[in-house]
Amino acid sequence: MDLVFTKMHGCGNDYIYFNCFEQQISNPEELSIVLSDRHFSIGGDGIVLICPSDVADAKMRMFNMDGSEGKMCGNAVRCVGKYLYDNGMVNSSNITIETLSGVKNLEMFIKDFKAVSAKVNMGKAELEPKKIPVNFDGENVISRPVKIGDKEHEITCVSMGNPHCVMFCEDVDGIEIEKVGPVFENFELFPERINTEFIKVIDHKTLQMRVWERGSGETLACGTGACAAAVAACCNGLCEKGEDITVKLKGGDLVINYTDEAVFMTGEAVKAFEGVVAI
Repeated sequence: MDLVFTKMHGCGNDYIYFNCFEQQISNPEELSIVLSDRHFSIGGDGIVLICPSDVADAKMRMFNMDGSEGKMCGNAVRCVGKYLYDNGMVNSSNITIETLSGVKNLEMFIKDFKAVSAKVNMGKAELEPKKIPVNFDGENVISRPVKIGDKEHEITCVSMGNPHCVMFCEDVDGIEIEKVGPVFENFELFPERINTEFIKVIDHKTLQMRVWERGSGETLACGTGACAAAVAACCNGLCEKGEDITVKLKGGDLVINYTDEAVFMTGEAVKAFEGVVAI
C-alpha cells in the first residue's frame, strides 16, 4: 500500500501528516512506531491524521513515537491548520479543529497566499489535580515539594488537554534529561504518565524550556508544554497573567498569553516536504 504524507513541523516538533479525507489509515499506532524511526524510515516525533469531523473543519488524531495516542498537541494543531488552508480545504483564515481535548479555534497568519503561523485558543488551563490527572490532594499542585526518584523537587502541575509537570531550575542545559525525564514520566502519582517541563526564568516575560514528552522522550518543542510553563510561571508569581510570554525552546520560540478564560499560543507552522511511503 502506498500512503501519501506531508512532513511538517512547529519549532522543530516534527510529525508525519496523513490526509484521511483521501486515504484510510487502519493501524495508526503501529504505523507511528515504524515511520517515526529516524534511521530506518521517515523520522519524526509521531504521526498525525487529518480526518473529517462533524463538529469542526477537521479532526486531528496524534500518535506518539511509541504508538500511544495523545489528546492534544499544540505544534501539530497549527500544522493541521496550515495544511487545511494551503490545500484549499478551508477557505478562511479562521479554522476549527476537533481534538480529543475539545474543538480548538485557530487564527492563521497568511503570507504570499500560504499560512506561515497561527494563534490557537488552547482552552482553559486546568489546575485541579483529579482533572489533570495527578494523584495529589488539595485544590492545586503549585510549587509542591515532592520526592521523585531519589530527590525532592518543587513541582507545579497543569493540564492543557495533556498532563504536565513543570519544574523551575537555574541550569536547564545541564539537566541530564535522558535520566531524569523517564523518572518523572513514570512516577507513581501520575496515573496517565506525564510530560515534564524544565524551566529557567530569564525575565518576567521570557522563559527557557526543555521538555520530556511521555511516549516520545525529549523533543525540540512542545506547544501544550509551553502553555503549561507559562501558566505555572504565572501561578508562582514569576510572570504576569494577560502578558505575552516568550517561551524559548530548542527548536524555536512560542508566544503564550495566559488569561482566566483561556491560554493563547502563537507560533510557526512549516511544511518540510511531501512524499509517498510504501507499507
